Amino acid sequence: MTEPERDPHCLFCRIIAGELPALKILETASAIAIADINPQAPTHVLVIPRRHISGIAVVTPEDAATLAGIFDLANQVASARGLDQSGYRLVINQGPDAGQSVPHLHIHVLGGRPLQWPPG
Repeated sequence: MTEPERDPHCLFCRIIAGELPALKILETASAIAIADINPQAPTHVLVIPRRHISGIAVVTPEDAATLAGIFDLANQVASARGLDQSGYRLVINQGPDAGQSVPHLHIHVLGGRPLQWPPG
């Protein structure tokens, strides 16, 4: 079963549709990057595919272009924020125990300070 292009109840789908405000950082035809409303580092940006995918666990080989698009945009964000030399972390959470609070696939781009390991 494939997921809908847009879920009218999804917070990120509503942001992408312009129904809810967000601070847009960068965008492409396939993805959008917005500032996280609860930043955990000096740079904390969410990169979200425009097409609704509920999480990484449901990704299929047919989603390869979508994944390439969000990783490309995440790298663009890091470069635009000057993190490409010092380093940055890309995080994808799957499910509530991992910290996924919005059921729409997204990448956290974190950087701007030394990040600890393990993360949580």
